[in-house]
Amino acid sequence: MSFLTFDLNLLRVFDAVMTEQNLTRAAERLATTQPAVSNALKRLRETLNDDLLLRTAHGMKPTTRAEELWPSVRQALVLLESAIAPENFDVAETHATFRLAMADSTASLLLPGLMRSIKQEAPGIDIRMLPLTTRDPRAMLLQSEIDIAVGNFPGVAAQLADGQSSLSAIRHQRLYSSESVCIMRKEHPLAEGELTLDAYCSAHHALVSFSGRAHGPADVALASLGRQRRVALTVNQFYTVGRVVAGSDLISVVPRHLVASTGVIESLVTKELPFKLPVVHVDMLWHERDNRNPSHKWIRAQFASLNYSQSEHFG
Repeated sequence: MSFLTFDLNLLRVFDAVMTEQNLTRAAERLATTQPAVSNALKRLRETLNDDLLLRTAHGMKPTTRAEELWPSVRQALVLLESAIAPENFDVAETHATFRLAMADSTASLLLPGLMRSIKQEAPGIDIRMLPLTTRDPRAMLLQSEIDIAVGNFPGVAAQLADGQSSLSAIRHQRLYSSESVCIMRKEHPLAEGELTLDAYCSAHHALVSFSGRAHGPADVALASLGRQRRVALTVNQFYTVGRVVAGSDLISVVPRHLVASTGVIESLVTKELPFKLPVVHVDMLWHERDNRNPSHKWIRAQFASLNYSQSEHFG
């Protein structure tokens, strides 16, 4: 292959298909037809002597060669775009709608500050909230169901941090981290003094479990110490667990930053746990297709700044 005779337009098609991992959406992105995209991809495969992208039930799966090639192609196209069409963006004049996915507890902490910023700086931006029922929102991002996901995604975040190639279409940013604490009502028999391991294990517990299983990280930690507890109640919202704990003798473990989301923080006591739990990381995920979108960048910047402007909630 001679680079002098190489059709550079094929790289734009390759970038679009890698970004969307779907021929129809890639064609829409390029304002062309799906057969034209398929034909260009065929020519590129023949030129590079590699399949590049394989059809699967979930879209186009990149080969190892495609994963290795894409970062260089993406960087080159970004540089060309910046040189030919410099960014000219006025957030006050922009009109856009963003679909966000996050748990209710996270939304209750972040959305008030975000909406204040939108009112003051970008009144033409609208927000649409979608339920987040998974620890892995990649499929929602890849299928363009949402624009941004915010939450605790431990498996996905670990893979992204390791730079695993299968996730090259997904971008991420850590917003904040939080340790877990034990909460109980102020009049609880354990509210005074240090919370010991024996006292913790003898109490009755409420567990926030999105699956309904009465087993969580605290149970794993206790098992490693040869101990166990009784989970008398499972609920699927941190707001609910706060209300229950505030009106009963149940105790619960929650990330420190979510204590405020219970809405009854003035009725609760927080205690350090008598054992170690992994730190809870809250990450923001988005798709490569939106990485350079000016209004999308503005929204992401607002989320990043909320970590500091609302620091009283994150403790």
